[in-house]
Amino acid sequence: MPRISVIMGIYNCQDTLAEAINCIIEQTEDDWELIMCDDGSCDNTYNIALEYQKKYPQKIVVLKNESNLGLNATLNKCLSIAKGEYIARMDGDDRCVPNRFELELKVLDNTPDIAIVSSDMQFFDETGVWGYISHPTNPTKYDLVKDTPFCHAACMVRREAYEKVKGYTIKKYLLRVEDYHLWFKMFLAGFKGENIHKPLYQMRDDRNAYSRRKFRYRINEAYVKCLVVRKLSLPAWNYCFVLRPILVGIMPTFLYDVLHKFRLRKQGGNDD
Repeated sequence: MPRISVIMGIYNCQDTLAEAINCIIEQTEDDWELIMCDDGSCDNTYNIALEYQKKYPQKIVVLKNESNLGLNATLNKCLSIAKGEYIARMDGDDRCVPNRFELELKVLDNTPDIAIVSSDMQFFDETGVWGYISHPTNPTKYDLVKDTPFCHAACMVRREAYEKVKGYTIKKYLLRVEDYHLWFKMFLAGFKGENIHKPLYQMRDDRNAYSRRKFRYRINEAYVKCLVVRKLSLPAWNYCFVLRPILVGIMPTFLYDVLHKFRLRKQGGNDD
């Protein structure tokens, strides 16, 4: 049995998938399996995944949805056959450093009360690395109501935590906030997490990413924030955080672009 099961939902990422897969293959920790599920791509994504499966039949599994089901259902499909002690994430258009798994495993192996580990993350586009985000070392429920406390694609999580919360919740009103809702469920179940303050992961953040930020997903985020305040028994004034994604959603695109990049560059994102 592999120690790590990497789950990856892939969709129309033919130009970036090989680089993402190679980041897994080149990890210093090699006790892993990679489970990819194509979510109804209409380009060559699925065939690229199959080529890697043929090359690494003992390490890579490729699944396929007959239609586009969304990331929640796609990741649950990967989870249903995952064999690893730990579940790691990776996206088909991102990159990570070669010792990412090694460092995340070290935290989980040495800290039994930590179930979730993630890291700082850089943002990049066709011009290179331009932004950086960092979350609290050990986030609390008060951090959770402000923002997602872990970078989802950079995370590694104990299998029992996923099993306890029954994976990702499949609801239309949780699309694009599946990670935020997952962390809420894990916090509610008593699980704790830790962030490594090194940029072990790089997320592609370009014009294609901007186009996916629809207003209804901001509504979904506000819904999860309401759950956090109510279910985790936070003081009522925390409902003010519910308004933030709504305000961001009605912001003109050009203004969002400027503020988004300013915030992430301010955290040190110009350092490659």
